[in-house]
Amino acid sequence: MSLLRFEDIGLEFGDQLILREAEFSIDAGERVCLIGRNGAGKSTTLKLIMGTLEADRGEIIAKQDLVVSQLDQTLPEAMDMPVTDVIRSGLTQVEALLQEYTRRSQLKLDKHGLRELEALHAKIDTHDGWHLEQRVETTITELSLPADKKMNELSGGWRRRVALAKALVQKPDLLLLDEPTNHLDIATIKWLEDHVYNYPGAVMFITHDRAFLQRLATRILEIDRGKLTSWPGDYDNFLRRKEKALEDEAVAEDKFDKKLAEEEAWIRQGIKARRTRNEGRVRTLMKMREAREERIAREAKARIHIEEAEQSGRKVIRARNISYAYGDEKVIQNFDIKIMRGDRIGLIGNNGVGKTTLLRLLLGELEPQTGTLKLGTGLEVGYFDQLRQALDLEKSVAYNVGEGRTYIKLYGKERHVVGYLKGFLFSPKRAMTPVKSLSGGERNRVILAKLFTRPANLLVLDEPTNDLDIETLEVLEQKLCEYTGTLIVVSHDREFLDNVVTSTIVFEEDGKVQEYVGGYSDWERRGHELAVTDNPYEIERRKREQVERRKNRKATKLSYRDQRELDSLPGEIETIEAEIASLQQTIAAPDFYTGDAEFVQQKLHERSAKELLLEQRVERWGELETLQESFLK
Repeated sequence: MSLLRFEDIGLEFGDQLILREAEFSIDAGERVCLIGRNGAGKSTTLKLIMGTLEADRGEIIAKQDLVVSQLDQTLPEAMDMPVTDVIRSGLTQVEALLQEYTRRSQLKLDKHGLRELEALHAKIDTHDGWHLEQRVETTITELSLPADKKMNELSGGWRRRVALAKALVQKPDLLLLDEPTNHLDIATIKWLEDHVYNYPGAVMFITHDRAFLQRLATRILEIDRGKLTSWPGDYDNFLRRKEKALEDEAVAEDKFDKKLAEEEAWIRQGIKARRTRNEGRVRTLMKMREAREERIAREAKARIHIEEAEQSGRKVIRARNISYAYGDEKVIQNFDIKIMRGDRIGLIGNNGVGKTTLLRLLLGELEPQTGTLKLGTGLEVGYFDQLRQALDLEKSVAYNVGEGRTYIKLYGKERHVVGYLKGFLFSPKRAMTPVKSLSGGERNRVILAKLFTRPANLLVLDEPTNDLDIETLEVLEQKLCEYTGTLIVVSHDREFLDNVVTSTIVFEEDGKVQEYVGGYSDWERRGHELAVTDNPYEIERRKREQVERRKNRKATKLSYRDQRELDSLPGEIETIEAEIASLQQTIAAPDFYTGDAEFVQQKLHERSAKELLLEQRVERWGELETLQESFLK
């Protein structure tokens, strides 16, 4: 018997069709990936399974006592709660059963009451509810979690691990994962991948990470124009069969349309023909008209254009033995590279290792503390990450992309900004929507649309793939492969790196930063390991070492650069605190969590990022002040 199945499920939001006559089932041990465009209804389908949303029509049939748990798309908050308590909170329903059993067992029960108590006992047995503490401890051990830490002491990747533990401690028959790899680094993605692969229960997941999808999925479930279609096998098999299905659909629709045109011509013949017409043929025509009206056309594919500047000089960037450190923390040491025109380079590394610092050094935004850096001639730089900060959230998509202008220049010709945005999957109505109401994936598309209107011969993309659906990702890859300028990409998307770059700069263990020919897979085959900086135990060790170094360090005057940083930090910290307060005010609004789910997720992400940044800046302020005080003494 199936764990769960949809029977003739229909769901609409206003005039937007989500599901139409949808049917599917999931069996024990399956790993099913739910795919579809942004807005197709993937997260909504998970809500139907969880029971937090009801369908308009049809029935969802689940196995008796089915246990379903979900790892949410939203990153867990950095709250002041121990890891153990967070994991234990996943067992609240079972704890409620135990409390009810304890209460009833202390009563004087009649035969009917005893039968109910026996049924309750059996239900607790079913959920393995007699050894909750042991389950929590086992889960913590299996997932190697820092039980003694609080959530606000952990990085985003480790908070994601704790959230998975909270879902797994329930021992669900069906585990739901909504974009579990979002904003995670490669080490955490691979850790998650291994645990999901070895999970004995059924798993349904949504992801845009094709390497994650290819390894895990035993079946693909696609949402396309309100229809659910099951495709057995892995993602590569799906791509082959889907292409053939679309070709067959196009041929069938072409035949149908020709036949319909013939029948329409027949019905409009003269008076004599109408007197002798076949009424059965007329009824068939009516049905054909109805079928044509109900046909839902496939949405157009993304059409991405990258405006290229005149060629740069042959030598783009030359770095010789450059180094950079934050206090005692050495980030880049004696790094050497020569980047030539047309090179396509990927930066690979886990969170916190210094990828963004290296980018800023290579672009001349940071001055190396040692070594030399030279930039080539005629450079026109397009920097994806900078535009994240430049978006005006109160203004519309069209205003942001056109920078207030109705027309933009592409290929030397004027083009209406709304027409241009259709290529990035924004309808005319959506193009006039304020950016603040967009989902994460839509905001990324706005940034790409804005970036690609600016002529550039050096494109620098820092995590451009976050929240993009697979179709848009593939179009972006194709355009980047056609781009003739120089490309530097930072990404945790392994497939994206393999498809786009021709060499990589990798942040490896023991502080090494090495350049290699090929993409991510080529580097992985060498058997090397990435540097990991966010392990909570490793962080504690480094902090102790820093304290010891500070104690033993001779008092020295702050450098000019450090003094300027110290002077600017109070104002920077005050600004970040004001931004957090503003976000908190938004989140504290009574209707915040009832609003658009993507907006809620975005604001929670923003708050977490700002809180982490505040922590880093306060720590740096304390470090510089300690240095200054030791010198003054």
